[in-house]
Amino acid sequence: MKIASLLILAVLAAGGLWLALRQRRDSLHRQRVISQLLDAADALEARLRAVRSEIEAIAGDHVNPVRSAMQDLLQQRLWLQDNAQRASLAQLEDVRRSLDSASASLDAQLQKIEQARAGQLP
Repeated sequence: MKIASLLILAVLAAGGLWLALRQRRDSLHRQRVISQLLDAADALEARLRAVRSEIEAIAGDHVNPVRSAMQDLLQQRLWLQDNAQRASLAQLEDVRRSLDSASASLDAQLQKIEQARAGQLP
């Protein structure tokens, strides 16, 4: 009877340790995903600022297509601030895909700016 009790306690302790390690791993993964999201947002913001400067240099201050992108980025940052710790990993991945999409769109805009500078656009 005593050996069975010790065996049950050992199994429960091992299970508790396994659960604690799994939660720790999940928490570290979540923090890594959030950190990567914030880094991507920082990089996108820096690129948006550079594009805005480029556009203003070519078209002047009155043309500002970057404003809405900056506002969208701000909304995503606020959402992350309010929800990142409770959001599912799928939701965090959606935000990351959105940032990647915005970055790709920005690349296309930069290419158009370079073409305009080179006189390649009609």
